[in-house]
Amino acid sequence: MNKICCSKETAEQIIRRYADTIYRTAYQHLKNSADAEDIFQEVCIALITKNAPIEDEEHLKRWLIRVTINKCRDFKKSVWQKKTESIDEHNELIAPEVLSVIEELKKIPDRYSDVLYLYYYEEYTIAEIAEILGTSSNTIGTRLRRARKKLKSLLEEETKL
Repeated sequence: MNKICCSKETAEQIIRRYADTIYRTAYQHLKNSADAEDIFQEVCIALITKNAPIEDEEHLKRWLIRVTINKCRDFKKSVWQKKTESIDEHNELIAPEVLSVIEELKKIPDRYSDVLYLYYYEEYTIAEIAEILGTSSNTIGTRLRRARKKLKSLLEEETKL
């Protein structure tokens, strides 16, 4: 297998190719654009400084998503996160129907919203998500079913109001 080493030029190409994926994953996890940008920068630094050997393109994308999610989890545990207020609370420019779904997704625990995001937006299979998140396929399947059920009930409650 050819291994990709992250020289400065290679890292720059990787970052350009996967910038949207990294940012969207961070934003989906943190629900805050400024924090997602910070995590994006940390992932880029990790890519350059770790000089991680990557087997192929798909492995590279999975590695980036895994690093992004882990950095988001670390960020959420930090003292800084607990003492700040999100600027994204001011959502006047987002379409009301999109805002409704975003608000309901914020109410779902991360373990469920991560699976929804990876399954529907990044179009990974349950087995691939299990590999990315380091858990079993059965667990991911269960989380996906529960996430759909939670989101459906939250959206139904929203339409009743």
